[in-house]
Amino acid sequence: MANQKILSPLPGIFYTKPAPDQPAYKSHGDSIQAGDVVGLIEVMKSFHEVKSQVSGTITGGIVENESAVMAGQELFDVEG
Repeated sequence: MANQKILSPLPGIFYTKPAPDQPAYKSHGDSIQAGDVVGLIEVMKSFHEVKSQVSGTITGGIVENESAVMAGQELFDVEG
């Protein structure tokens, strides 16, 4: 199985949850399909969905919730 990465499409603040009182979109060990939402990036008070371009199982989360990210930065490791 190949190890793949989900990368940030934009610079901004990365959120793993749709709201503070809700569960994370995806967590370590979850299966994902291409097109699944894995988080949000806030840029100047606008929120943009981060969608997976790969399918497989999340084997690691590189970025913590509410962390600043740069475009092209790794967000998740995916095996599949």
